[in-house]
Amino acid sequence: QNPVLTCAHVTDVPAAFVADPFMVRSDGVWYMFFEVMVRPLGIGQIGLAISNDGLVWKYQQIVVAEPYHLSYPYVFEWMTDYYMIPESYIAGSVRLYKAAKFPTEWVFVKTLLTGPHYADSSIFRHEDRWWMFTESSLDMKHDSVRLFYSEYLEGPWLEHPRSPVVDNNPHIARPAGRALVINGKPVRYAQDCFPIYGTQVRAFEITELTTENYQEREIGEHPLLTGSGTGWNKDGMHHIDPHQINENRWIACVDGWHWTPKSTDD
Repeated sequence: QNPVLTCAHVTDVPAAFVADPFMVRSDGVWYMFFEVMVRPLGIGQIGLAISNDGLVWKYQQIVVAEPYHLSYPYVFEWMTDYYMIPESYIAGSVRLYKAAKFPTEWVFVKTLLTGPHYADSSIFRHEDRWWMFTESSLDMKHDSVRLFYSEYLEGPWLEHPRSPVVDNNPHIARPAGRALVINGKPVRYAQDCFPIYGTQVRAFEITELTTENYQEREIGEHPLLTGSGTGWNKDGMHHIDPHQINENRWIACVDGWHWTPKSTDD
């Protein structure tokens, strides 16, 4: 039954909404990290929920909080450790966190990028390099996505010569969840932010990715996710985090929104 989590499930802070869910699985247990918009502060913090089957979830607590807004907690495993890159564009940086005690204790490791506006940064590994998409529109049009790469997770990070790989196109720029590598081909998800932010999600296969060149093509003729016209995701959907369970089965966490006082649910 959806939604599996709403702001009503948050017990340790007064929440206006929840959004941007990312999952990891460890020892058969699913851990979901997501933005919790704290109502009196007007900023996001990162919350945690746990599930044994990926279907029934139990909210736990806030696990990452800063004096500024956090969202989009892109969590991933690398070399038996867990890392997170939450959106922190208000701090003017892309910041890497590491789990000191997974899943509840996280410590800041290093600033990966510094700039005036890097939003919804999405990292993945392909052909022995790290790659990262990040939205960079200074006027909040959500229409430009830049690409960076690095030999090492902690950098140094270099901007791709073809970056921005999407410019002046709010339909296909802003990242919309976990970038994947499927059968050797990277796939990125993008929010359609026209006419308004977070309308629907599109998928793109990256057909060429080197330190010199970049090419992509949209997968399918229609958006992957869009508003249903009724209920919790009536007006739009803007996020997906897919995970392959076995050869024939996937599970994904998504978010959606509708214009009510409790406007976004996972």
